[in-house]
Order: sequence, then C-alpha cells, then structure tokens
Amino acid sequence: MEAAIAALAERQHGVVARVQLVRLGLGHKAIDSWLRMGRLHLVHRGVYALGRRRLTLEGMWMAAVLAGGPGAVLSHRSAAMLWGFRRTDRALIEITAPACGRGRAGIERHRSALPPDEVTMHRGIPVTTVPRTLLDLAAVLSPRQLARALNEAEVLRLGDRLSLSAVVERHPNRQGVPAIRALMESVDASVTRRELEKRFLEFIADFGLPRPETNAHIYAGGRWFEVDCLWRSQRLVLELDGRATHATHAAFENDRLRDRILQVAGWRIVRITWRQLQDSPAAMAEDLRALLGLA
Repeated sequence: MEAAIAALAERQHGVVARVQLVRLGLGHKAIDSWLRMGRLHLVHRGVYALGRRRLTLEGMWMAAVLAGGPGAVLSHRSAAMLWGFRRTDRALIEITAPACGRGRAGIERHRSALPPDEVTMHRGIPVTTVPRTLLDLAAVLSPRQLARALNEAEVLRLGDRLSLSAVVERHPNRQGVPAIRALMESVDASVTRRELEKRFLEFIADFGLPRPETNAHIYAGGRWFEVDCLWRSQRLVLELDGRATHATHAAFENDRLRDRILQVAGWRIVRITWRQLQDSPAAMAEDLRALLGLA
C-alpha cells in the first residue's frame, strides 16, 4: 500500500487527495496519524503533499486540480502557463470544474461542464486543451495580450485535434468570442502565400509524409491547371487556401470551377488553410495518410 501511495504521489508531482488514499487502503485515522507524524502535509482541505512541504509549480497546479474535485482541470492563465505560451505572475491558480465548490485559498474556480475533447493531460496534469485555453483567455485578457498568446501558441506549434475555429463555433455566445474571431481573421489575412507553402512543407516533414510535387501542372477538361501540391500516382491535389489570394468573390468562383473540372477528370481535391495547419496538424496528417493510402 505504501509503495502504491508513493507511486501515485510521484505521478502527481508529490501530491495526493484524501479520497485517493482511502481508495488505496489508508483509513481516515491512519491519514490523520500520518499528518501528525509529518508524513503528509496539508496543502488544501483533503489534499496533501507526501513527505515534503515544498512543492514545485507543477505540484501546486496538481494540488489545485485535486482540490477542485471530480472533473476539475487547470484552466485559463494557469493552463496557458503550463502549456508554455503565456506566463502569469498571478498568485491565484485557475481551475475549471463542472460543479460549484467551496472557496479555497489560492484557487480561482470557474464553473463549466467541459466536453471531453476540450480537456487533456499535459505533464501529468489535467488541463484544458490549447484551443479551449485560448477561448478562455479571450474573456480575461486584453486584445493585445490575447494576440501575443495566440502568436506564441502558433510559434510553438501547439495544436489539437479539435481546432480553435471549431471550439469558437461551438461556443458562439461566450465572452471574448468576437475578439478572438477578429484576431484569427486578421492573422490569417496577413499570411502570405510563400509563408503558407513553407509551413505546409515543414508540416509534411514533421509528420513523415511523402513530399508532393509543388506548383505542378495538370491537363484536364481541355485546359492546363497549376495546382499547389500534387501526389500524381494517388491522383490527389491539395490546394493551400490563404485569405490573401482566395478571399475575393472572383477567386471563390474560379476555385470552385477548377475543382469541378479536376474532379470530373478523376482528381481528388483537398483544400487546407493556415488556421487548420496551426490548430490541428495531427488530425490533418492522419487524414492525409488515409487519402494517400498510407493509413
């Protein structure tokens, strides 16, 4: 039992909850005895540090999550700091939990029933995903601070299977959504075609996908077409949609016309955007593998 408790504390950055100790076979009287002997040290009501008083920052975050009860996760500014794209000097640790709970010193509690695909584990700590964290930050940061956080998350290539765009569309009435939508549009509009091509080829290399022909030519419907990326033997065309070159009405109509002609000629057409590359690269890589017959 003691070995199991030690292993649990090791996984949880040195902290354990009373309910976990009881589940492992340590009774309430024994827990109180361990507290008196200094084998456990109180961090929050029902949450203890095992064998030491001083906790790492990860230990403090994990203790706050355990204090939040079932379903609690690190969130908001604390989650952004755990992910590494925004630092905070706030003393309060922010968590989100599905139910109301009593106030705890040093913890700021947000109430929300988070969908399963908006939470994950990072460095052993339950936490909101990067897209959900950015959505939460939009309600508490200034536009300039939010822009800096979004940019840093993109620089670090922190994405998730559920994209930021999908999370925003899922919660259209949340505070901060207009600000984050405007910011996403301005960032996407500023990306040049060359930057988009460069990022896509980096993505291909990162995930070990076969490199396509770029700026290749196809003859279809009595016309020659130049396409962004081409896997000729798989008859797969991938177009990089940037706002700077595809946002006009004429471009929209031309894109659909060429897609129809190429599809009639037996080519499969896939279109991706900068936002999709940034938000959900792993999901995109999985889809491309399937389209290329590599899955």
